[in-house]
Amino acid sequence: MSDALSVLDDLRSESEELDRLVAELDVGRWALATPAPRWTIAHQIAHLAWTDRAALLAATDPAAFAAEAEKAAANPGSFVDEGAEEGAALPPAELLGRWRAGRDALWRVLAEAPAGARLPWYGPPMAVPSMATARLMETWAHGQDVADALGVTRAPTDRLRHVARLGVRARDFAFAVRGAAAPDGEFRVELTSPVTGEVWAYGPEGATQRVTGPALDFCLLVTHRAHRTDLALHAEGPDADRWLDLAQAFAGPPGEGRAPRHGRGGGA
Repeated sequence: MSDALSVLDDLRSESEELDRLVAELDVGRWALATPAPRWTIAHQIAHLAWTDRAALLAATDPAAFAAEAEKAAANPGSFVDEGAEEGAALPPAELLGRWRAGRDALWRVLAEAPAGARLPWYGPPMAVPSMATARLMETWAHGQDVADALGVTRAPTDRLRHVARLGVRARDFAFAVRGAAAPDGEFRVELTSPVTGEVWAYGPEGATQRVTGPALDFCLLVTHRAHRTDLALHAEGPDADRWLDLAQAFAGPPGEGRAPRHGRGGGA
Protein backbone atom coordinates (compact mmCIF):
# COMPACT_ATOMS: atom_id res chain seq x y z
CA MET A 1 0.00 0.00 0.00
CA SER A 2 3.02 2.32 -0.16
CA ASP A 3 1.79 3.88 -3.42
CA ALA A 4 -1.67 4.46 -1.96
CA LEU A 5 -0.28 5.99 1.22
CA SER A 6 1.92 8.36 -0.78
CA VAL A 7 -1.05 9.56 -2.81
CA LEU A 8 -3.23 9.74 0.31
CA ASP A 9 -0.68 11.98 2.02
CA ASP A 10 -0.76 14.30 -0.98
CA LEU A 11 -4.57 14.16 -1.03
CA ARG A 12 -4.63 15.28 2.58
CA SER A 13 -2.28 18.18 1.80
CA GLU A 14 -4.39 19.22 -1.19
CA SER A 15 -7.57 19.13 0.90
CA GLU A 16 -5.96 21.16 3.68
CA GLU A 17 -4.84 23.81 1.20
CA LEU A 18 -8.38 24.21 -0.09
CA ASP A 19 -9.73 24.15 3.46
CA ARG A 20 -7.55 27.14 4.30
CA LEU A 21 -9.11 29.06 1.41
CA VAL A 22 -12.67 28.62 2.65
CA ALA A 23 -12.38 28.15 6.42
CA GLU A 24 -12.56 31.85 7.30
CA LEU A 25 -15.00 33.00 4.61
CA ASP A 26 -18.04 34.89 5.83
CA VAL A 27 -21.44 33.54 4.86
CA GLY A 28 -21.85 35.94 1.96
CA ARG A 29 -18.66 34.88 0.23
CA TRP A 30 -19.76 31.23 0.14
CA ALA A 31 -22.34 32.47 -2.38
CA LEU A 32 -19.74 33.90 -4.78
CA ALA A 33 -20.08 32.62 -8.33
CA THR A 34 -17.31 30.36 -9.63
CA PRO A 35 -16.36 29.71 -13.27
CA ALA A 36 -18.65 26.65 -13.32
CA PRO A 37 -22.07 27.83 -14.53
CA ARG A 38 -24.60 28.20 -11.70
CA TRP A 39 -22.11 26.93 -9.10
CA THR A 40 -21.05 29.01 -6.11
CA ILE A 41 -18.18 28.28 -3.74
CA ALA A 42 -20.71 26.38 -1.63
CA HIS A 43 -21.57 24.18 -4.62
CA GLN A 44 -17.88 23.38 -5.15
CA ILE A 45 -17.36 22.23 -1.56
CA ALA A 46 -20.70 20.44 -1.55
CA HIS A 47 -19.69 18.51 -4.64
CA LEU A 48 -16.45 17.40 -3.03
CA ALA A 49 -18.32 16.32 0.10
CA TRP A 50 -20.89 14.44 -2.00
CA THR A 51 -18.23 12.64 -4.04
CA ASP A 52 -16.25 11.73 -0.91
CA ARG A 53 -19.42 10.16 0.49
CA ALA A 54 -19.93 8.22 -2.74
CA ALA A 55 -16.34 6.96 -2.64
CA LEU A 56 -16.74 5.97 1.01
CA LEU A 57 -19.89 4.03 0.11
CA ALA A 58 -18.06 2.30 -2.75
CA ALA A 59 -15.32 1.25 -0.34
CA THR A 60 -17.57 0.07 2.48
CA ASP A 61 -20.85 -1.08 0.88
CA PRO A 62 -20.45 -1.97 -2.83
CA ALA A 63 -24.05 -3.16 -3.13
CA ALA A 64 -25.42 0.14 -1.86
CA PHE A 65 -23.05 2.02 -4.13
CA ALA A 66 -24.26 -0.05 -7.11
CA ALA A 67 -27.81 1.10 -6.39
CA GLU A 68 -26.65 4.72 -6.31
CA ALA A 69 -24.71 4.24 -9.54
CA GLU A 70 -27.87 2.94 -11.21
CA LYS A 71 -29.69 6.11 -10.19
CA ALA A 72 -26.87 8.18 -11.62
CA ALA A 73 -26.92 6.22 -14.89
CA ALA A 74 -30.65 6.89 -15.21
CA ASN A 75 -30.09 10.62 -14.72
CA PRO A 76 -26.63 11.37 -16.17
CA GLY A 77 -27.31 14.97 -17.03
CA SER A 78 -28.22 16.25 -13.58
CA PHE A 79 -27.26 13.87 -10.77
CA VAL A 80 -23.99 15.73 -10.09
CA ASP A 81 -25.75 19.10 -9.97
CA GLU A 82 -28.45 17.70 -7.69
CA GLY A 83 -25.86 16.47 -5.21
CA ALA A 84 -24.16 19.86 -5.22
CA GLU A 85 -27.46 21.74 -4.81
CA GLU A 86 -28.41 19.69 -1.77
CA GLY A 87 -25.15 20.41 0.01
CA ALA A 88 -24.97 24.06 -1.04
CA ALA A 89 -28.30 24.70 0.68
CA LEU A 90 -26.75 23.91 4.07
CA PRO A 91 -25.35 26.63 6.34
CA PRO A 92 -21.67 27.04 5.42
CA ALA A 93 -20.42 25.89 8.83
CA GLU A 94 -22.42 22.68 8.55
CA LEU A 95 -21.29 22.08 4.98
CA LEU A 96 -17.66 22.63 5.95
CA GLY A 97 -18.03 20.21 8.84
CA ARG A 98 -19.54 17.56 6.58
CA TRP A 99 -16.76 17.90 4.05
CA ARG A 100 -14.09 17.62 6.72
CA ALA A 101 -15.68 14.59 8.38
CA GLY A 102 -16.35 12.83 5.09
CA ARG A 103 -12.88 13.29 3.64
CA ASP A 104 -11.27 12.13 6.91
CA ALA A 105 -13.45 9.02 6.98
CA LEU A 106 -12.60 8.22 3.37
CA TRP A 107 -8.89 8.74 4.03
CA ARG A 108 -8.94 6.22 6.88
CA VAL A 109 -10.86 3.62 4.89
CA LEU A 110 -8.58 3.90 1.87
CA ALA A 111 -5.46 3.79 4.06
CA GLU A 112 -6.68 0.56 5.69
CA ALA A 113 -7.84 -1.14 2.47
CA PRO A 114 -6.09 -4.42 1.64
CA ALA A 115 -3.45 -4.46 -1.06
CA GLY A 116 -4.96 -5.14 -4.47
CA ALA A 117 -8.47 -4.05 -3.49
CA ARG A 118 -10.58 -2.66 -6.31
CA LEU A 119 -13.49 -0.35 -5.69
CA PRO A 120 -16.57 0.11 -7.89
CA TRP A 121 -17.02 3.53 -9.44
CA TYR A 122 -19.06 5.36 -12.06
CA GLY A 123 -16.58 4.21 -14.69
CA PRO A 124 -14.42 1.08 -14.44
CA PRO A 125 -13.54 -0.26 -10.94
CA MET A 126 -10.56 1.51 -9.41
CA ALA A 127 -7.59 0.35 -7.38
CA VAL A 128 -7.12 2.19 -4.09
CA PRO A 129 -4.21 4.35 -5.35
CA SER A 130 -6.32 5.28 -8.38
CA MET A 131 -9.29 6.23 -6.20
CA ALA A 132 -7.04 8.39 -4.04
CA THR A 133 -5.58 9.98 -7.17
CA ALA A 134 -9.06 10.70 -8.51
CA ARG A 135 -10.04 12.38 -5.25
CA LEU A 136 -6.87 14.50 -5.35
CA MET A 137 -7.59 15.47 -8.96
CA GLU A 138 -11.12 16.59 -8.10
CA THR A 139 -9.98 18.44 -4.99
CA TRP A 140 -7.37 20.33 -6.97
CA ALA A 141 -9.75 21.09 -9.86
CA HIS A 142 -12.62 22.33 -7.72
CA GLY A 143 -10.10 24.18 -5.58
CA GLN A 144 -9.07 26.01 -8.73
CA ASP A 145 -12.66 27.12 -9.22
CA VAL A 146 -12.77 28.39 -5.64
CA ALA A 147 -9.47 30.21 -6.05
CA ASP A 148 -10.71 31.83 -9.27
CA ALA A 149 -13.88 32.99 -7.53
CA LEU A 150 -11.83 34.54 -4.73
CA GLY A 151 -9.27 36.10 -7.07
CA VAL A 152 -6.50 34.05 -5.47
CA THR A 153 -3.48 32.70 -7.36
CA ARG A 154 -2.40 29.36 -5.93
CA ALA A 155 1.23 28.33 -6.12
CA PRO A 156 1.33 25.06 -8.09
CA THR A 157 2.95 22.09 -6.35
CA ASP A 158 4.41 18.80 -7.49
CA ARG A 159 1.20 17.14 -6.30
CA LEU A 160 0.13 17.91 -9.86
CA ARG A 161 2.11 14.85 -10.97
CA HIS A 162 -0.84 12.74 -9.81
CA VAL A 163 -3.29 14.76 -11.90
CA ALA A 164 -1.00 14.65 -14.93
CA ARG A 165 -0.55 10.89 -14.69
CA LEU A 166 -4.30 10.37 -14.40
CA GLY A 167 -4.87 12.56 -17.44
CA VAL A 168 -2.40 10.53 -19.48
CA ARG A 169 -3.88 7.22 -18.35
CA ALA A 170 -7.40 8.41 -19.19
CA ARG A 171 -6.51 9.08 -22.84
CA ASP A 172 -8.51 6.20 -24.29
CA PHE A 173 -11.48 6.93 -22.01
CA ALA A 174 -11.57 10.51 -23.29
CA PHE A 175 -12.07 9.18 -26.81
CA ALA A 176 -14.53 6.46 -25.73
CA VAL A 177 -16.81 8.81 -23.78
CA ARG A 178 -17.32 10.71 -27.04
CA GLY A 179 -17.97 7.53 -29.03
CA ALA A 180 -14.62 7.70 -30.80
CA ALA A 181 -12.05 4.95 -31.27
CA ALA A 182 -8.81 5.38 -29.33
CA PRO A 183 -5.65 5.90 -31.40
CA ASP A 184 -3.32 2.97 -31.99
CA GLY A 185 -0.17 3.01 -29.90
CA GLU A 186 0.98 5.20 -27.06
CA PHE A 187 1.93 8.85 -27.22
CA ARG A 188 5.01 10.36 -25.64
CA VAL A 189 4.01 13.01 -23.11
CA GLU A 190 6.65 15.30 -21.60
CA LEU A 191 5.51 17.82 -19.01
CA THR A 192 7.62 20.32 -17.11
CA SER A 193 7.26 20.41 -13.32
CA PRO A 194 6.09 23.82 -12.04
CA VAL A 195 8.40 23.50 -9.03
CA THR A 196 11.69 21.89 -10.06
CA GLY A 197 11.62 22.26 -13.84
CA GLU A 198 12.23 18.53 -14.29
CA VAL A 199 10.37 16.72 -17.06
CA TRP A 200 7.68 14.21 -16.17
CA ALA A 201 7.71 11.72 -19.05
CA TYR A 202 5.07 9.17 -19.99
CA GLY A 203 4.98 6.71 -22.87
CA PRO A 204 7.75 5.36 -25.09
CA GLU A 205 10.57 7.75 -25.88
CA GLY A 206 10.49 6.83 -29.57
CA ALA A 207 6.75 7.43 -30.06
CA THR A 208 6.02 9.38 -33.24
CA GLN A 209 3.16 11.37 -31.69
CA ARG A 210 3.93 13.62 -28.74
CA VAL A 211 2.52 16.19 -26.34
CA THR A 212 4.80 18.63 -24.54
CA GLY A 213 4.39 21.66 -22.32
CA PRO A 214 3.99 22.85 -18.73
CA ALA A 215 2.53 20.29 -16.32
CA LEU A 216 0.21 22.95 -14.86
CA ASP A 217 -1.25 23.68 -18.30
CA PHE A 218 -1.81 19.98 -18.97
CA CYS A 219 -3.59 19.59 -15.63
CA LEU A 220 -5.79 22.60 -16.35
CA LEU A 221 -6.64 21.05 -19.71
CA VAL A 222 -7.54 17.54 -18.54
CA THR A 223 -9.67 18.88 -15.69
CA HIS A 224 -11.38 21.32 -18.10
CA ARG A 225 -10.32 24.33 -16.02
CA ALA A 226 -8.92 26.17 -19.03
CA HIS A 227 -9.44 26.14 -22.78
CA ARG A 228 -6.69 24.69 -24.92
CA THR A 229 -6.10 27.98 -26.73
CA ASP A 230 -5.09 29.61 -23.45
CA LEU A 231 -2.46 26.97 -22.69
CA ALA A 232 1.11 26.43 -23.87
CA LEU A 233 0.72 22.79 -24.90
CA HIS A 234 2.16 21.48 -28.14
CA ALA A 235 1.06 18.36 -30.05
CA GLU A 236 2.99 16.50 -32.73
CA GLY A 237 0.85 14.18 -34.83
CA PRO A 238 -2.83 14.30 -35.80
CA ASP A 239 -4.06 11.93 -33.08
CA ALA A 240 -2.14 13.73 -30.35
CA ASP A 241 -3.55 17.00 -31.63
CA ARG A 242 -7.08 15.66 -31.50
CA TRP A 243 -6.50 14.29 -28.00
CA LEU A 244 -5.75 17.77 -26.71
CA ASP A 245 -9.21 18.81 -27.86
CA LEU A 246 -10.84 15.85 -26.06
CA ALA A 247 -8.66 15.11 -23.04
CA GLN A 248 -10.26 14.66 -19.63
CA ALA A 249 -9.08 13.10 -16.38
CA PHE A 250 -12.50 12.63 -14.79
CA ALA A 251 -15.24 10.01 -15.12
CA GLY A 252 -18.58 10.86 -16.65
CA PRO A 253 -19.67 13.04 -19.57
CA PRO A 254 -17.22 15.66 -20.81
CA GLY A 255 -19.43 18.70 -20.27
CA GLU A 256 -18.93 22.03 -22.00
CA GLY A 257 -15.53 22.94 -20.56
CA ARG A 258 -14.23 26.50 -20.32
CA ALA A 259 -14.50 29.17 -22.96
CA PRO A 260 -11.25 30.73 -24.27
CA ARG A 261 -10.03 33.70 -22.26
CA HIS A 262 -7.34 35.22 -24.40
CA GLY A 263 -7.32 33.39 -27.70
CA ARG A 264 -3.59 32.71 -27.43
CA GLY A 265 -1.99 29.33 -27.06
CA GLY A 266 0.65 26.85 -28.00
CA GLY A 267 -1.43 24.24 -29.77
CA ALA A 268 -0.18 22.01 -32.53
